[in-house]
Amino acid sequence: SICSMSDSAWSTLWSATSKTRWKIPVEGKAWSSPVIADGKVYVTTAVSKDAKLSLKALCFELADGKQVWERTVFEKAEGAIHAKNSHASPTPVYAEGKLYVHFGHDGTAALNAGDGSILWTQTSLSYAPVHGNGGSPVVHDGKLIFSSDGQADPFIVALSTADGSVVWKTPRNVTVQRTFSFATPLLIEVKGKIQIISPASGAVIAYDPADGREIWRFRYGEGYSVVPRPLHRDGVIYVCSGFNRAILYAVKTDGTGDVTDTHLVWQDDKTVPKESSPILVGDEIYFNDDKGILSCLDAATGKEHYRERLDGQGGYSASPVFAGGHLYFHNGNGITTVVKPGKTFTKVAENQLGEYGLSSFAVVSDGFVIRTEGHLIRLGE
Repeated sequence: SICSMSDSAWSTLWSATSKTRWKIPVEGKAWSSPVIADGKVYVTTAVSKDAKLSLKALCFELADGKQVWERTVFEKAEGAIHAKNSHASPTPVYAEGKLYVHFGHDGTAALNAGDGSILWTQTSLSYAPVHGNGGSPVVHDGKLIFSSDGQADPFIVALSTADGSVVWKTPRNVTVQRTFSFATPLLIEVKGKIQIISPASGAVIAYDPADGREIWRFRYGEGYSVVPRPLHRDGVIYVCSGFNRAILYAVKTDGTGDVTDTHLVWQDDKTVPKESSPILVGDEIYFNDDKGILSCLDAATGKEHYRERLDGQGGYSASPVFAGGHLYFHNGNGITTVVKPGKTFTKVAENQLGEYGLSSFAVVSDGFVIRTEGHLIRLGE
C-alpha cells in the first residue's frame, strides 16, 4: 500500500492515548482492512452468537467515526477456522459507488455504498476451506476476481460486477499435496495488456482477465497456504511461496507457458514472510518475516542490504505501508515500528497502540485508520 501523507512529526509518533482522532467499538471480529472512499470508512465483521455467524458490512464517517449504516449480508452456521484467522478476513473493494464484500467460501455480495442495500449475492461457489477464508478480490473491467484455493479442486473465478454471475472459472491444474492458499490477485500490464498475477499452492500463475485463460506459470514445488500478495516492478513480479519454508522469487512476466526454468531473475530464502506482503520503495524491496526480522534487498538483483529485528515481540501478520516518507511495520500486539527507507536500517520510532489486531493499516491524508480486535481507530492530529 502506497499513499501520500504530509511528512510531519505526528506521522511517526503516537500511543494508545495520544494522536487518536476518534476510537469506536466495532462488534465482532475481522482481520480485513478498512476501506476509505468519499469521506467514508467501510469495514466487514463477523459476529458470533450461539454458534451462528452474522457476516456484516458497516459504514462510518471518516471525519468523526459516526456510523452511517450497518448491513447483515449473510447468516451462517459457524465453521472451524485457524486460531489466527477470522470469519471476515478478506478486505472489501469500493468501486463506482458499490462496495464488494467477500467472505470466501461463505459468499460474495455487492452493496450500495451509500445506504448499504444489497444489490446481489453469490453463494454458488462453495468449497471446503482449510483454516477459513483469506484472500481479497480485485475489480477489473466489470469483473470481480478472486482465488478459491480450498481443500480440493482449487480455482480462480471472475464474477460480473453487474449481477454477480460467473463470467469465467479456471481450475488451477497444479499437482500439489496441499491445495489451499489465500493470496490476493495483482493486476499488472505486460506489453500493453493486463495480466492477473495469482499465487496458488505450488505455482504463481498469470491469467487473461477477459476469459481466465492461463498465460504463464512459475512453479515453486510444494509451497502452500500462500498468503502474501505479489508485487510488480519493471517487468518483474515478486512472489512468496508460502509454507513450509517461504522463498521469495523474482520472476520476469513476459513469458508464455511454463517459465520455471527460463524466467527466474533471483530468489531469496532467508526470513521471507508467510503472512505479510513485501513492499517496494524506490529501488529496494522490504519484507518482514512473522518473527519481525526486516530484510532490505536490491529489487533488481536481490543483493542484501540488511536484515534487522524490528522489535522483540514478533507476531507479524499485517502488511507494511509506506506513507509520509516512512515505512510502518505493525505487529499483532499493537506495536508499530517506523523505519526510514534506505540501504541502512534506520529505526525512527516505536509506537504502542495497546490492542491486539492483525489487520493492515488504511492510509489517509494525515494518518491511518486501524482495525483492532475491538475497535476502529483513526490516528492523526
